[in-house]
Amino acid sequence: MATPPLSQDLMQQAIDAVAAYGTIAAGARALDLPPGTFTNRYNAGRRLKLQPRVQSLLGGASNAPPEGYKLKGTSTLIDGDGNARLQWVKTDAALEKLRAVQQAAFEAMCAELKPIPPVKLRTERHDVGLLNLFTLTDCHIGMLAWDKESGEDWDLIIAERDLVETLARLIASAPDAEVGLLNQLGDFLHFDSLVPMTPTSKHILDADSRYQKVVAVAVRVLRRAIDLMLAKHKKVHVKIMEGNHDPTGSVWLRVMFTHLYAANERVIIDESPNPYTIYKHGSTLLGFHHGHLTKMVKLPSVFAQQFRKEWGESTHTYIHVGHLHHTHELETPGANVIQHPTLATKDAYSARYGFLSRRQLTAMTYDRVEGEVSRNIVVPR
Repeated sequence: MATPPLSQDLMQQAIDAVAAYGTIAAGARALDLPPGTFTNRYNAGRRLKLQPRVQSLLGGASNAPPEGYKLKGTSTLIDGDGNARLQWVKTDAALEKLRAVQQAAFEAMCAELKPIPPVKLRTERHDVGLLNLFTLTDCHIGMLAWDKESGEDWDLIIAERDLVETLARLIASAPDAEVGLLNQLGDFLHFDSLVPMTPTSKHILDADSRYQKVVAVAVRVLRRAIDLMLAKHKKVHVKIMEGNHDPTGSVWLRVMFTHLYAANERVIIDESPNPYTIYKHGSTLLGFHHGHLTKMVKLPSVFAQQFRKEWGESTHTYIHVGHLHHTHELETPGANVIQHPTLATKDAYSARYGFLSRRQLTAMTYDRVEGEVSRNIVVPR
């Protein structure tokens, strides 16, 4: 019968024992294992390049977790006399602290950026009661799709071309509203680091090019979108929501664009890190969430709890989500929940499992009193 493979926990124990006691022989004695068995576990851990996670109790070293980490738990080896011989300190990255460090780094980087000069408004005739909402969701900039697998190609060049061209036609066809709101609903970036995988589930993604090029295209698309809106609206509000593909990317995008448009009084970037945000337009309330944390049917109660004052003051409420890539609308007694489709093509995963959606962008126009008054859809050429 074949020998079962060693678990990583057993290998890690051997690595930690050698780190604490200095030699393989001493580690084997501490764990009360035959030298051969211990050596096999230790060598297997070395081949996997496992790092020690333990400090010796004999030397009185502190077991406090390192800076930026939080204590998750401990596991202690007790000898026959009841004495603690070895302790494993289990740590986990302190997410909030790491995000604070990232935030500081992004702000330092953006401090060197020069604010963008104002864009000239093309018309002075606006309907002061109207707001145009332009939604970009699940754009997946950086995704690679092959038409032989998915029916259509998608890469950085196609993404930038289709997003800018389609959004330009959508903005041009909208009414001359005083306020424009760019609703970037998340998953703007296909991946969130130098490694093309989903941040939480670690699924390997089909990616086009290097992360730095992905960032450059994302910034250009958002800048172009804001400039197009500034030429049409007196005021432009920008939402940059987190998605499940780009929780970190949404952070640096918000900080960067806040600095880029710091000198432009006509642009307001929402800096809130809350995955649920709102915009109040008279008695019309607009809510925004990517859709990855809460199902559509539960969103009205989430927004009613988080934004009690604004919810109570509103006559019409609309909550906008993305995430699932196709169109769906849910009417509830408290709010209409609108799920937006993506402009991106299907990737190989979506094509294999038959996830179909029509590629389009939608503009919705809201009145301060009457709520939604018109809707316009544009598809890529």
